[in-house]
Order: sequence, then structure tokens, then C-alpha cells
Amino acid sequence: MSSQRHEQEIRRRRTGAGRRRLLRVGVLSAHRAPGLSYLLEEDANRGRLYDIACVVTSEESIAEAATAASHRIPVLVHPIRQFCRAHGWRLSDPRGRAAYDGQTVERLAPYDLDLIVLAGYLYVLTEPMLKFFSHRIINVHHSDLTVRNACGRVRLTGLQAVRDAILAGESETRATVHVVTSDLDQGPPFLRSWPFPVAPLVRSAVAWRADDVLRAYVYAHQEWMIRATWGPLIATAIELVATERVDLSELAQAAASLAVAEIWDLEEGGAIRGYGPQPRGHAPSAMAVTGS
Repeated sequence: MSSQRHEQEIRRRRTGAGRRRLLRVGVLSAHRAPGLSYLLEEDANRGRLYDIACVVTSEESIAEAATAASHRIPVLVHPIRQFCRAHGWRLSDPRGRAAYDGQTVERLAPYDLDLIVLAGYLYVLTEPMLKFFSHRIINVHHSDLTVRNACGRVRLTGLQAVRDAILAGESETRATVHVVTSDLDQGPPFLRSWPFPVAPLVRSAVAWRADDVLRAYVYAHQEWMIRATWGPLIATAIELVATERVDLSELAQAAASLAVAEIWDLEEGGAIRGYGPQPRGHAPSAMAVTGS
């Protein structure tokens, strides 16, 4: 079945006569799936608005395996390094990455998924996944994706975004949920976490040239964000999609054609605040726009 027909069939089933079916969610992770335990054990909307249909790990094991098993959630072990080695590809080889993602699609297809959540997934997705689950993949990224440079590009991307923000002198950090596209961390954002203030210790560590202190602080600050916000942030993102307050296809199309996006903020107590369409390069309150 083509990706377009697959999406149409999912929409038909979800909006057909009778009781609306729960959103079926698949989680992709590495060895660790931040937020998964929260979804399975604390989120009241699981079983009411959505179900976790399966979890896929790109490694040989996953830290949350026992928790998933206790809730009868299948964990699909799909080690990317082993896959590439078996076919003679380097991990960075785009042919291997596309072949790996094609096999991921084959493993996920039987679960009839409405939404894919990347929770600690460390690899850039390629065409097979992006095409089959077009505008149905979301990711949590450790920076405020509404902060752009003068060219309109996200300023802090990649796995070192927290470190880069701290070393750039930012006074706070946020995590953001966005639609996944082929352009790393540039897909339209729709939900941000509350802010995490950067400790004054950083200024002293920079003055001391204490790289060891900075490395330790960056790790602690990022872990603070992961443990405090990933569960509630992913749960809220799923809720927004399940209740149709966010339409991922419309969001992606609007961002591409009209350069607008709707931003929601998750407060520390769990409340969410929504904003209307925002021009690219502006935030609902205090988006920063810096030079290239």
C-alpha cells in the first residue's frame, strides 16, 4: 500500500461511523526512550485519546524494556549498527540509512500507526520513513525552535544544542516538539516546554576556563530538561494531535507555503497556552532573532 493510500485509510478508519478510534502511536528511540515511562504509567490520556502500539529501538536493547513489557507493549529491536555491518555499509552511508529506514517501515506497517514519536532517536530519518509516514512524525528537540537567525533558519540544531546554547550565553533553554522533515530540526514547531534557567555557575566556569565544569554542567542541565519535561511534553503533543487542535499536515503545508505556524506553550504545572499563526522569525511573546 502506498503512503498516500495508507494515510487515507487511517483517516477513514479514525473518522468513520461509530466511536472514534484511539490514535495509534509508535515510538522510535535509541537505547533510552525519554518520556516513554511517563506515557505508560502517568498519562491519563493513554487509553482515552491514544494507545502506544509499539516501540522500536535502533540499538540492541532499550532501558525501558521492562516497563514496556509490563504494559504489553511490543518492543522491536532493530540495531542500526548491526544492520549496516551485515550489508557492508558504514553507519554514515546514505544507502545503508535508506535501506535501514525501509526495513523500519516494513516492521511498523502492520501496526497501522497514526503517529510516530521520536523519543531520543539519534539518527536523521531518510526518504522511506518520511514518505510512508509523511507529516505523521514528530520529534522533541533540545532548543527553542522558534529562535531563528537572520536567514530564518533555526539557530540551535543537532545533538549539541544545549551545549551550544549555554556556551553562546543564553540565559535559558527550552525543548520543542516539531514535525520531522528531511531538513534537520527545521520542521515546523508547534509546542514548547517551559524555560530552564542557565545557572550563573556557567559564567564563572567560562572565566576559569574550566572545561570539566562546563561539560558536567551541560550534562546536568540537559538531564534536568529530559527528566522534567520530556514525558509531559510528548504527552501534550500527542493530546494536541489526537484532539485535532494541531493538524500536522496543515501545519507542514502552511509553514512551507505561507511561512506561518501555531505555537503552543506547556507550562510547568501542566497547563498549555495556544497562540494563533505566527510569522516566520517571530514568537508569540519574546522570540529572539539573531544574526547569521
